[in-house]
Amino acid sequence: MKSLCLVTVGVLAMTLLIASISLLVAHVFQTVVDLQVKEGTVLKNGTETFEAWEDPPPPVYMQFYFFNVTNPLEVLQGDTPLVEEIGPYTYREYRPRVHVQFLDNGTKVSALNPKTYVFEPQKSVGDPEVDLIRTVNIPAVTAMEWTRSTPLQFATEVLLLLYQESLFTVRTVHELLWGYKDRLLSTIHLLHPEIDPVFGFFNKMNGTDDGEYVFLSGETNYLNFSRIVEWKGKESLSWWTTETCNMINGTDGTSFHPLISKDENIYIFSSDFCRSLYLVYDSSGTVAGIPTYRFVPSAMVFANTTVNPDNAGFCVPPGNCPGTGVLNVSVCKQGAPIFLSAPHFYQADQKFVEDIEGMHPKKEYHETFLDINPLTGLVLQGAKRMQINVHVRKLPEFFETGNIRTLIFPVMYINESVLIDEVSASKLKHILLEASVVTGIPFVIMALGIVFGIVFIVLVCRSRGISEESTEDERSPLIRTS
Repeated sequence: MKSLCLVTVGVLAMTLLIASISLLVAHVFQTVVDLQVKEGTVLKNGTETFEAWEDPPPPVYMQFYFFNVTNPLEVLQGDTPLVEEIGPYTYREYRPRVHVQFLDNGTKVSALNPKTYVFEPQKSVGDPEVDLIRTVNIPAVTAMEWTRSTPLQFATEVLLLLYQESLFTVRTVHELLWGYKDRLLSTIHLLHPEIDPVFGFFNKMNGTDDGEYVFLSGETNYLNFSRIVEWKGKESLSWWTTETCNMINGTDGTSFHPLISKDENIYIFSSDFCRSLYLVYDSSGTVAGIPTYRFVPSAMVFANTTVNPDNAGFCVPPGNCPGTGVLNVSVCKQGAPIFLSAPHFYQADQKFVEDIEGMHPKKEYHETFLDINPLTGLVLQGAKRMQINVHVRKLPEFFETGNIRTLIFPVMYINESVLIDEVSASKLKHILLEASVVTGIPFVIMALGIVFGIVFIVLVCRSRGISEESTEDERSPLIRTS
């Protein structure tokens, strides 16, 4: 009977160990979890995935920082500009997707994404309707660039004198953000109705959308979840000079496909940047106790053409490349000499930093990043940081430019951030716990195998010990001969 028990325990231990190792090598339960995640990450009406995509629960905040020019007269004489950062002016951003329609048997979804901004005084440094900022007079600079060396040059100079416009202007934060009626633009509007007489960095962008998007639902391939295939009815852009640069790649940055690896590039299309860009793995961490991969923009995205020849398509006109870390977006901003960069020219050529006194680039404050849970593809924390600059230079045709040096002049930057809320974090932790339990089954089986193996060894040792400890009389023959 003892021998039968020993054999049973030994066979059971060996069977459990072999089964657990086989399951681990074959990734059986991990495959089951991956399959469930893939099947659940599809844009289908009535699902939690769709509801979270349609109206994301985590709060989004938009912070605006301005660069106040403190030495305007000296700048016009050719001195280095001295700027002082003022901010943040914080707004809560609401961005539900509306007019959602399913297309092509549920494989595509179209939607508009209007954004509404509500001021948050407790998270701001002052009152945007009161606080004044001295900055570059962008309408005047744009008008001068538009009309120089044209028949309208003299008329523009007369208007500048008439309206007493200069290279710098003083406006409230509210005016600079949401718009003010500019007298110069109003006059130009009479001749060119397509020119908006109201100027503001976010003019007509509060409560409005940036055009219709068409997304892939992920129905046929989980890797295509929420990937953009059309924007404003077009499958590609037309601003840039190469087909590659005009491609619309990736998602809108709010959601990604599940099962993300450290080796892949995360593609995003941003209408603010007028282009697609990609992020690469930077580090691993946790947010609200949930594991994440941090992705940041690749250094190649805004590298000069010597480092990344593919960026030549973003040089407009062809061959006119501003340098690493700066993007000329005038082609998609009605010809206004607007250049984009990271805040404080972070990761840009050092010359841009040195040209402006008051630039202090720091990774922790000025880098764009996304913290993504690799299993689900959900964004737990992120920050999109972008600086708006103006290209200024001395124009001999206009005395308003004085002797100013040729500069990429910083005006303001934004920090659009999101952090997962407690309710969403709790739901995600529950999902990840269930996944951990399923994927941990082979280890439980292995543990049981080890336990039975230990029991088997103990029983064998005890059997041998009992045999060795028997007395001499017990070992003697039953029949003795004298």
